[in-house]
Amino acid sequence: MSERLRLAVVGATGAVGETMLSILHEYGFKDADVHALASEKSLGKTVEFGHRTLAVEVLDDYDFAGTDFALFSAGAGISVKHAPRAAAAGCTVIDNTSAFRRDEDIPLVVPEINGDLLKDLKPGSIISNPNCSTIQMLIAIAPIHAAAGIDRVNVSTYQSVSGAGSKGMEELARQTMARLSFKDAEPSVFAQPIAFNAIPMIDAMQENDYTREEMKLHWETQKILRDDAISVNATAVRIPVFYGHSEAVHLETREDIDLDAVRDAMNKAPGLVLVDSLKPKDQVTAVTHAAGKDEVFVSRLRRDLSHPRGINMWVVGDNVRKGAALNAVQILKMMVTGKMPVES
Repeated sequence: MSERLRLAVVGATGAVGETMLSILHEYGFKDADVHALASEKSLGKTVEFGHRTLAVEVLDDYDFAGTDFALFSAGAGISVKHAPRAAAAGCTVIDNTSAFRRDEDIPLVVPEINGDLLKDLKPGSIISNPNCSTIQMLIAIAPIHAAAGIDRVNVSTYQSVSGAGSKGMEELARQTMARLSFKDAEPSVFAQPIAFNAIPMIDAMQENDYTREEMKLHWETQKILRDDAISVNATAVRIPVFYGHSEAVHLETREDIDLDAVRDAMNKAPGLVLVDSLKPKDQVTAVTHAAGKDEVFVSRLRRDLSHPRGINMWVVGDNVRKGAALNAVQILKMMVTGKMPVES
């Protein structure tokens, strides 16, 4: 690794890429030699990195030799094509797409939960960032799994349009204006109008009648918690919120655990804020708590009346920050410093 850290951000002109650049500057990498990479159509554009302006470079032409780390967030197809090329040049790749998440030889990492997997990785490794919904759910339930084990999870996710990128946010804004002007809201990014609506299908349908987004929660939970016995039953819904995913989580523990012990475990967990209040104004929401924040927030913690070891909670997190960009930068910081980067 060079004396001055050399970093590349792939997909730098996208919503997650821009947030990665902001968080890199915020989390102690402001002096790094940073290269903003995107497709040829972005040539001539610039992006902000703190007080510096970076000219966008063409990914296809970029030589990763001499680059210490590359943070990819430009779609799975781009990662499949270019991440192995970067790794072969000795660059460590932190990939934010679904390209490598199910690969048994590639670690799928949430630093607060399984950051130990990063300790022995060599330059030229590929590390996978989990799906945004998985990250925030596991930040909330991993302390319970460590304390009492978890048999199964039922979760309904209510996901913001930023999960579909800048075009998804533009469509919500455009359709909202249309609806308020009593005009039709024509869908383009989403299959149905998203303004003032909820769409109960995210990503492609699988053979088992679950969507790929729903199955990610199942697959990734087992891999990250290193427990193939956990089952996750998910329903993923797109809602008209710009930033921040919300989740109604219902889980069943393997061992008896009282709520005081659950509260204690959650209060000690890094990256997690438990708001243990019954007041309506204190309940965590995507808008009032999650958007723009690094932590995952939980409220409505309570017993499940239908199961003796059941626990319910409401979980919110910023899907672009902790659900994507921040988690990748935390992996980077842990690789560079060897410490868990809970604080900037």
